[in-house]
Amino acid sequence: MKRLGYVEGLPVVVDPKILSPKAFIDEVVEQRLPNVFMPDDPRRIATDTSQKVGIRFGETIKSYVAAGRDLNDLVSIPLAIAGWMRYLLGVGDDGEPIEISADPMKDDLQAKLAGIEVGKPETYKGQLREILANEVIFGSDLVKIGLADRIEQMFVEELAGPGAVRTTLRKYLA
Repeated sequence: MKRLGYVEGLPVVVDPKILSPKAFIDEVVEQRLPNVFMPDDPRRIATDTSQKVGIRFGETIKSYVAAGRDLNDLVSIPLAIAGWMRYLLGVGDDGEPIEISADPMKDDLQAKLAGIEVGKPETYKGQLREILANEVIFGSDLVKIGLADRIEQMFVEELAGPGAVRTTLRKYLA
């Protein structure tokens, strides 16, 4: 959250002049996340992700492109997108099946990921490309702007087997 907000988001966010964007991130990181009385269910957060990802990350990506910023500076956003694609495979980091939250595009997205097997990175044959090119989902064609390769690399690393998602997170967020 800190990297996503402070490092990747703040440099390009438009200040609405109602609440300081930095003050908002400070509140989330220092007060909301550690507050045990404000629990959240990951399944609720994951619900309708295809409808949220463009809002959550698309504007930041578009701002980077518009400002001519280096997309390689983005780590949290491609990692989150790779993680979402990995999640859609319906296999947890422990290798066990998991229930996927409701999403109006779930069936279509999962069909596009057909053939990819957790524990067998070699089964990845570019199935993400069509999804990552979808401007309706992301607000940009991530293939065209050059962000897809990074997302695919992270995704393939997350396929290695049990514990690979955590290992990938540690690698990129160290």
